[in-house]
Amino acid sequence: MINKPETYRSNGKLLLTAEYAVLDGAKALAIPTKYGQSLVIEENDSNRIDWKSFNELGDVWFECSITFDEIEKKSDSNNDVKNRLIQILKATQHLNPEFLTSKQGYTITTHQDFNRLWGLGTSSTLINNIANWARVDAYQLLEQTFGGSGYDIACAENDTPITFQLKLEQNPSVKPVTFKPKFKNHLYFVYLNQKQNSRDGILAYKTLGKISSNIINKINSITEAMSVCKSLSDFEVLVEMHELIIANLIQQDPIKTRLFIDFKGSVKSLGAWGGDFVLVASGTNPTDYFNAKGFDTVLPYSDMVLNKG
Repeated sequence: MINKPETYRSNGKLLLTAEYAVLDGAKALAIPTKYGQSLVIEENDSNRIDWKSFNELGDVWFECSITFDEIEKKSDSNNDVKNRLIQILKATQHLNPEFLTSKQGYTITTHQDFNRLWGLGTSSTLINNIANWARVDAYQLLEQTFGGSGYDIACAENDTPITFQLKLEQNPSVKPVTFKPKFKNHLYFVYLNQKQNSRDGILAYKTLGKISSNIINKINSITEAMSVCKSLSDFEVLVEMHELIIANLIQQDPIKTRLFIDFKGSVKSLGAWGGDFVLVASGTNPTDYFNAKGFDTVLPYSDMVLNKG
């Protein structure tokens, strides 16, 4: 008997504070996005997994068939995406030995409603969806596949902004926060026209050595202050303080210094520096400024941020 299709959906993510430092226990402010990815599983009688992934335009960007032998043994596919998918399924089986043991065939489709190059969580939303399907811990599945702090998993599972903090020998501390700034109409997200590989950014950060508890405490204070900030001017001060701390930590110039030195407002990198989105705080609509510099994707805060609280 073929059961009804199962559907799972996870939210995308943006890290507003504590980029890099979150790996060493700093408290981060993170926001789930309205953009996300769904996973639909339908049983069939093929005795294999037929996988198809659709982008935000409804076009297929990846498809493959996976036999259960390929999951149990080493895949010899020359397709990197397929190999990564097999790795995820194998890691899922490690966490739940009953997963896929029936060798029931499946037709699986994923649909994401954001551009994969935006860095909003193509991987983390997939990991969280598969974890929900297989009933395994998404943080453990992330650790065995892509790695990272796990804040993106927390965003995938929450419908409001959160603070996220790693704890030694414990699950991460994830707490919903009421982050609804009165000045949200002055906040924008600008895509920098290049995808940043967060794994490379993490590796580069780790080579610089562990940060001090003093720096972590400063970042924690900024995270706390930013989450309850009442005015745009105070928010901009916090952004600039945070940018200087991280710039000194990773020995890079802030994005505003490098690209937007003449901008009348604040610009903050989000996540690994050098790509994906930046957060812009501006007294006036900055769209024309960024468009003139070749950055065409400028999203108002309310278009990006999911906040059902």
